[in-house]
Amino acid sequence: MPLDPQAKEMLELTANANLPPTNTLSPAQARYNSRLRKPMEGPHEIKATDILVRGKDGLLTARTYTPQGVGPFPVLIWFHGGGWVVGDLDGTDGTARELAAYANCLVVSIDYRLAPETKFPGPVEDCYEATAWIADNADKINGDSERIAVGGASAGGNLAAAVSLMARDRGEPFIIFQLLVYPVTDRNVATESYQNNAEGYGLTRDTMDWYWNHYLRDDGDATNPYAAPLQAKDLSLLPAAMVIAAEFDPLCTEAELYANAMEAAGVPTEYICYDGMIHGFFGMTPTIDKAKLAMEDACSSLREVFDNKS
Repeated sequence: MPLDPQAKEMLELTANANLPPTNTLSPAQARYNSRLRKPMEGPHEIKATDILVRGKDGLLTARTYTPQGVGPFPVLIWFHGGGWVVGDLDGTDGTARELAAYANCLVVSIDYRLAPETKFPGPVEDCYEATAWIADNADKINGDSERIAVGGASAGGNLAAAVSLMARDRGEPFIIFQLLVYPVTDRNVATESYQNNAEGYGLTRDTMDWYWNHYLRDDGDATNPYAAPLQAKDLSLLPAAMVIAAEFDPLCTEAELYANAMEAAGVPTEYICYDGMIHGFFGMTPTIDKAKLAMEDACSSLREVFDNKS
């Protein structure tokens, strides 16, 4: 399929901003530029409240998004993208609001520590500890501890996949579903989608190299499944999953490989690659029709899983 015209328009708008490539910047400069992009807005009727949750080495800020109605609500713990280096609660606010409204669940967005100040495994251990704390304290935020899912986009999808592996390996908390939106699953920039989409579609191969170099302590970490879930030798007994990918995304191949590997290990897995789409499209529902469709598909899957566990 050709590049979707709406996605092409978004790429042109980004190019017209004349911002330097992320991989040529310092982390601080990249974070500053990231905040220049106006985040999408979500449903205003969703109540948002900042709370403190447990991290690996101290307290973290998290933001709860409560849908209308009476709880306790099922819980989606959400990890933002940004290559483990950029991104924050404000940047993913609109997406979190939509997920809460349309999946009718409590969304808890986690402000985990960023690299390179906190390298692997710090960020993923933060996300695991926050997930465990939420499971233990779900009643305090009007959540249902028996219906907990994790999810995230890009690096956030990587963290959600890794938290699912950690929870299985450590025996807790109990997670029923993982929503992985164009997840980073391996440090392999020689895949077919990296070759086809290395430049010109937003996220580039050079920027992903830059992200990985800031996140990992050394090359040995690239074989650790908590950093690169596709490296896991055993993917059995993981929560059911939905994996969303974009055709013109360097990460498309590794998302599909991870979905296939989970399916082969007996994990109920739904994989959807959206034709003509680019990395980041899931957060562009106001301007891209297929982003609206992907959000509808994700929320429909979440509702089905939560309803089956009620």
